[in-house]
Amino acid sequence: MTALVHTRNDLAAGLAGAPGRVAVVMTMGALHEGHRQLMREARAQADFVVVTVFVNPLQFGPNEDFDKYPRTLTADVEACTAEDVDLVFAPDRDEMYPGGTPSVTLNAGPMGEILEGASRPGHFSGMLTVVAKLLLLTGADLAFFGEKDFQQLSLIKRMVRDLEIQTEIVGVPTVREADGLALSSRNRFLSAGQRQAALALSHALREGALQNDAQRVLEAATKILEDEPGVHVDYLALTDPLLGPAPAGGPARLLVAAKVGATRLIDNVPVHLGEAG
Repeated sequence: MTALVHTRNDLAAGLAGAPGRVAVVMTMGALHEGHRQLMREARAQADFVVVTVFVNPLQFGPNEDFDKYPRTLTADVEACTAEDVDLVFAPDRDEMYPGGTPSVTLNAGPMGEILEGASRPGHFSGMLTVVAKLLLLTGADLAFFGEKDFQQLSLIKRMVRDLEIQTEIVGVPTVREADGLALSSRNRFLSAGQRQAALALSHALREGALQNDAQRVLEAATKILEDEPGVHVDYLALTDPLLGPAPAGGPARLLVAAKVGATRLIDNVPVHLGEAG
């Protein structure tokens, strides 16, 4: 039976007898199949699995959807129970941030100012702050994050390396619907027509990934996105696997962010570029 706790003291008590390696899956709730895949990976690699459910106010901008972000704790705990999770930690805002907004937060640095960071100032600093707190509170040996939020995953890996945090960060491939749409808690805000339009994102990425030249990758993806009037692109970027400039050849990453109606969606895929020359 999955235990549900809301305070750091009860979290510590629940972890006190944890056997072997502890894994954590951090979420903002409204759990879907993508989250469940993270839990399965954690269950396969660890002896004790913790899922956190916390809608973190620090990573929402003033015009973003903090208040309307779905909160479905009962269903979330049921999903965790079905995936054999040992403990769910669902703190409220005061429990995570006693005394209000913390005076000291983490700075995401230059990597946090590009792509998502350029459109959402402060988002990644807020994200890293809560991830660091949860890593410390859970003492996890392993932490699992989806590749759909690829910039987030990259920043967390950089943070644990730069700050000597002794947690192994494990990336898990994006889980998609049968038609290719990347799973997201925000998909529930799409109308039927908007959801159909949103398929242009994954379609564009797939077509781009079929190319092996950087210019052709971007041209193929751009054409599909431009042909869908319901998609308003924020960025389409081709980078190296560490979010630096795209290489002449070898592994790369193609990332997109766009608004479909009022809903902002992101997606990405790995790309392999042919060797130069």
